[in-house]
Amino acid sequence: MGTGHGHGHGHGAGGAGGDRRRLVVALLVTLACAVLGAVGALLTGSLALLADLGHLLTDAGALAAAAVASVLATKPACHHRTFGLGRVEVLVAGLNAVALVAVVVWVAVEGVTRLFAPAEIPGLPLLVIGAAGLVGNVVSLVVLAGGNRGNMNLRGAMLHVLGDALGSVGVMVAAVVLVTTGWPYADTLASLLIALLILPRAIGLLREVWHVLLEGTPPGIDVAEVRSTLLAVPGVADVHDLHVWAINDRTPSMSAHLVVTEEAEDATGCGATVLDRAGTALRDGFGLGHSTLQLERRAHVGHEHTCH
Repeated sequence: MGTGHGHGHGHGAGGAGGDRRRLVVALLVTLACAVLGAVGALLTGSLALLADLGHLLTDAGALAAAAVASVLATKPACHHRTFGLGRVEVLVAGLNAVALVAVVVWVAVEGVTRLFAPAEIPGLPLLVIGAAGLVGNVVSLVVLAGGNRGNMNLRGAMLHVLGDALGSVGVMVAAVVLVTTGWPYADTLASLLIALLILPRAIGLLREVWHVLLEGTPPGIDVAEVRSTLLAVPGVADVHDLHVWAINDRTPSMSAHLVVTEEAEDATGCGATVLDRAGTALRDGFGLGHSTLQLERRAHVGHEHTCH
């Protein structure tokens, strides 16, 4: 009986320009902190600072990639990429999470090694550098926190910066212990604690990316409820081939075949009526502004898969 699209097809990148500017500001602050951390690591030999430096450099790459991804995501669709490049943000978020896990593993291995051969680390320079790094991290977090919290790419960038902030706190705690007690394991234990705090968040982001890439149902949308809502639309007798997925974490989409009732088949102009009602129900009930619905007569259902 034909196909139709629910209302509200826009894929506008509302707030994308502001998010991009926030990412660039956070990138510049992170690079400044990385330079400071590199100087401090060379002067003190601190593993915590080295761990934080590796994290900072990873973050700088992540923020740069996130800014580029935010630009690509606004590119319009074309004939060979009909959904545009909206999923670039998801891919970048996944790469960021993988890089973060790699940093954590490196810090853990190096930290365990130093437990058996602790190094002498000067506490006061460590404290100053850690405090300066924390100030930079807080500035970046404040800048990024004002952006779109629904943006997976931005959340991934915030996760990196939060890890940096935790790293700076760990460096400062280790420095205080070194200054007050001279205990040689403080720096190493701080680096291991930083790794333990970062790892669960990185794994959580990886799982979220994996779910989107596998066309999983977006969080907060119950497919059974979507089916029930469509079946409740006047003129709809059955629903099949129902799919709900997301291009990225802000753009849920769905498609389905709607079998219309005999009464709807006989009604003049029924197609537009059923499509309008179904599209409105999906948009209002589930935020599904992009829906592709095919209307079918009941006799058509059994013939869909007979042609080869």
